[in-house]
Amino acid sequence: MKIALIQMDVKIGDPEFNFKHAESLMNQAMENEPDVMILPEMWNTGYDLERANEIADEDGKRTKDMLSSFAKKHCVMVIGGSILTLHSESEDVTNTMFVFSRTGEELLSYDKIHLFRLMDEHKFLKAGNKIGLIEWEEIKIGLMICYDLRFPQLSRKLVNDGAKLLVNVAQWPTARVDHWKHLLIARAIENQSFVVAVNRCGKSGDTDFPGHSMVIDPLGKIVLEGNKNEEIYHVDINIDDVNEVRGHIPVITDQRLDLY
Repeated sequence: MKIALIQMDVKIGDPEFNFKHAESLMNQAMENEPDVMILPEMWNTGYDLERANEIADEDGKRTKDMLSSFAKKHCVMVIGGSILTLHSESEDVTNTMFVFSRTGEELLSYDKIHLFRLMDEHKFLKAGNKIGLIEWEEIKIGLMICYDLRFPQLSRKLVNDGAKLLVNVAQWPTARVDHWKHLLIARAIENQSFVVAVNRCGKSGDTDFPGHSMVIDPLGKIVLEGNKNEEIYHVDINIDDVNEVRGHIPVITDQRLDLY
């Protein structure tokens, strides 16, 4: 599976700029003909939460139109990071991930279930109430957004439901980049799964974002570790490695789900 990680800067509160910039980077990423491409968290607006109702994508229409048509045109699965989405019926705003197949079919709409209080998400956004799991070309993929990473129960639930690849999209700040790295490695080792994580870079207000997108194999080995600049990274993983690792050390099989 060839994966393109789009580690992009985000212009806070400026959807027009961000949509054009994201599409430009996506086109560049196609030069390596990936099977899957992944954007970071809230790439359409950044954390301009006080204006969320004004700048969020209404019902995700613009985002879905762009990502679906791109996926179909280029025959690539698009994991669309996440965006601020305004739900017209309820007037709620969510931090939402959309995923599209190679044919442009929507595979998933996942609203972030763990809202990050340090960035005041709980004051402006509504939390989701379902997990993000898809099956694509006979591979189950578990999907998370940023703060979800800190909850090992979620990763294990996704794996127990069949995931062999865990994807996290984020706006994780430089101040806690060590947590980012160690938690990603831990999720890979404990779940014997590939972990692919795409973080934004750049600066919004007083907050620096380190990039540092990562790919980690089921043994916890770092396959890719990005730098702090805007970059498109490409990796090729063999999902069959997951079965080999799980067969050697049967952690998933040896769980005592009758006790915990």
